[in-house]
Amino acid sequence: MRGNSGIVKDPPGRVIIVSNRLPVTVVIEGQEVKVVPSSGGLATGLGTHHERSGGLWIGWPGDLHNLKPEQRSEIIAKLSAQRYLPISLTKEEVERYYYGYANGILWPLFHYLLDRMPHESSGWEVYQQVNRRFADIVASHHQKGDLIWIHDYHLFLLPELLRQRIPEAHIGFFLHIPFPSTEIFRILPRRAELLRGILGADLIGFHTPSYLRHFSMSLLRILGIEAEIDRIWQEGREVRLGIYPMGIDASRFESYAQDPELKAEAETIRKEQLGAKILLGIDRLDYTKGIPRRLLTFEKLLERETALRERVRFIQVATLSRTEVEAYGAFKESVDEIVGRINGKFGTASYVPIHYVNRSLTQRQLAPLYMAADVMLVTPLRDGLNLVAKEFVACNSSLDGVLIVSEFAGAAVELAEALVVNPYDLDGVAEAIKKGLDMAPEERSSRMKAMRERVRAHDIHWWANRFMEDLSCVQERERRFIRELRMDELEAIKERIQVADQVAFFLDYDGTLSPFVTRPELAAPDVSLLELLDQLSRQPGISVHLVSGRERISIERWFGHLPITIHAEHGLWSRSPGRAEWIQNLAVSCDWKEKVRPILEEFIRGTPGSFVEEKSAGLAWHYRNADPIFGAAQAKELRLILFGLLSNTPVEVIAGEKVVEVRSQGIHKGSIVSRVLVTQGEKVLAVAIGDDRTDEELFAALSPDSIAIHVGFGPSRAPYRLASPAAVRSFLRSILSARVVQ
Repeated sequence: MRGNSGIVKDPPGRVIIVSNRLPVTVVIEGQEVKVVPSSGGLATGLGTHHERSGGLWIGWPGDLHNLKPEQRSEIIAKLSAQRYLPISLTKEEVERYYYGYANGILWPLFHYLLDRMPHESSGWEVYQQVNRRFADIVASHHQKGDLIWIHDYHLFLLPELLRQRIPEAHIGFFLHIPFPSTEIFRILPRRAELLRGILGADLIGFHTPSYLRHFSMSLLRILGIEAEIDRIWQEGREVRLGIYPMGIDASRFESYAQDPELKAEAETIRKEQLGAKILLGIDRLDYTKGIPRRLLTFEKLLERETALRERVRFIQVATLSRTEVEAYGAFKESVDEIVGRINGKFGTASYVPIHYVNRSLTQRQLAPLYMAADVMLVTPLRDGLNLVAKEFVACNSSLDGVLIVSEFAGAAVELAEALVVNPYDLDGVAEAIKKGLDMAPEERSSRMKAMRERVRAHDIHWWANRFMEDLSCVQERERRFIRELRMDELEAIKERIQVADQVAFFLDYDGTLSPFVTRPELAAPDVSLLELLDQLSRQPGISVHLVSGRERISIERWFGHLPITIHAEHGLWSRSPGRAEWIQNLAVSCDWKEKVRPILEEFIRGTPGSFVEEKSAGLAWHYRNADPIFGAAQAKELRLILFGLLSNTPVEVIAGEKVVEVRSQGIHKGSIVSRVLVTQGEKVLAVAIGDDRTDEELFAALSPDSIAIHVGFGPSRAPYRLASPAAVRSFLRSILSARVVQ
């Protein structure tokens, strides 16, 4: 059940919040050192969870190196009293981890501003180092049952680092900035490491559906991991993906709008404009916010609509941001120059077109500006969400303001009643401003009312409650966690095999005994595998059955000389050791092939890298060598076409590992198990090992007393797991060694 707006629900356990910065500011007044709470959205949304759960908040408190030792000790004591755990960073670490990699490389790239990236990548090693430092501190304070919530791009590596240190931890990760399209994200040299770092979490949250979709596409293209809508399997765990648009403290801003003092300030601001309409922009002075283009749009408006001169005024508040970075200093100079030029061009003795406020204002100080504005301009070039837009809506109790928002801000998804614009289209934005200024009162009221209801319902507490509830589900439900065989389980299995009179091994080949390769003809077994199967099959009481989806010719050429039973095409064909002939286990019709083959050939032509493997009773379209995103999309389309074409035909369409296979109905690996066990008797111990969906048929046919082992970490009915073909071989060698010793 979702949390209600404005109501903070108690989390089921202690919460450890991890962010780059602690939600406080260290202030020195004379000889006194103070810890002042921040008023930002994160501090507001998570503060109550932090308090009620008795948890910890871990982060950097800011630069304390200039303080005297006794002052630092006092600050740390005050932070500890509020369960804030500070992480100390050296000046070099701040320079290279924060300014160098996080904000010098990740920030511009995730906001699609590639021209802002340095020519040489810097700070990666220190970024790793600081993330490891965070991991060490979190792990050292973690207690069983804690919920860990990690925030933002500064700590991309932290979830996986914690997973390595605390495998059973319950970890959430939320990204507050956009996740870029895979074409942009792939530019990063360390892209795979960053994705693996994020995947250490149990729950990964984004502001909008498009950010989640971009993340999923990057997983597929870069790591070959395909998401199942809102979840993936990663190293034995189910990782959930979710959309959680962040809100604001709506009740606080609504209270500002009713505050007599602030209402009077707003009225004073209006009077100072001498009847001119007010356009308002409030941003950090960051190149992602689109301030220069916004100013140029205002200039274009005054040039084109001469009647608006001296009748409209633009108030732009720009809070200084990251002044230590050289690019930001140059950016500030550019903005200053544009403001001065426009004011010089259109200003008069009684009219200054742009009122430029280059300092930080508190939320309470911003409220009168929100209340006084006729049109609010939120036009970033790219923004994860943008809470300013929601603050303006919450303060607009008169329902008389107009919001203009960039289509490249996450907030545009929620605030559909705003005038949504392309910030790169100066003419289009100017037209939207004119429309906003001329909009009829009824339309302004209708649009604003709908947005206010949504902002109120989906406030900061709703956001935090919703994420925490979903993360808590990891803790409360039976956790879908797939792990490798433990040593005690391995010993128990070995003991069962040792004491059994008869043991039948049912082994898949591709992905189980041998890793996948690009083409079927390249998958010939190596000498060590052939020797292992030969030795295992010669043990008294052991029979080995190789059950593969491959066609007969390859299986016979590779394994025909071994004293094992080989089964081809998922059990359609079988050949006993020492026999030359193959036995067909099921009579099937293949008339359907003439319908299917042309379709598969068409998909080969349309999907570079794909190919068809022909079997006596099946056709398999492989796309392992195709572009991963396009290949997966083509596979889905192919399955839909085949399902429709073959709906009344005795065939099955099977989705395997980078393959779509069509086979005659009734053929499946499970039929081999029942046939063998009937021949060998009920007392035989069956041990089945496989890696894909066709092997699930094998596992389903086993009796409860059998042993089923899944290779890899995808979902499976098998109770045991081995990580890879190498782990399978090691397991079989250990079985062989135990039998020999006995």
